[in-house]
Amino acid sequence: MRASLEDWNNGWTEVEVGLSSSDVDRLIALLQMIKVDPNQHFHATSNFVGAGGVGQITFQMQQADEANNLSLGDRAMGEGESVRR
Repeated sequence: MRASLEDWNNGWTEVEVGLSSSDVDRLIALLQMIKVDPNQHFHATSNFVGAGGVGQITFQMQQADEANNLSLGDRAMGEGESVRR
């Protein structure tokens, strides 16, 4: 698993996470775990090598009274593909 930050130079930052096949399986299992037990959480943690970057990402269930400020997108389009309607 790897993570990187991209400064968009407009006040916003992108966090990019690259996953191996086994990382995907582990992430799905951990997401299912917090869905079943909303009091749990888990982290993706850096190896802290290098000058800086993403130190840790915490995954937890959103509280009912917390407003959304992110949304999940859909599949990325490949080269030459168009939006299907």
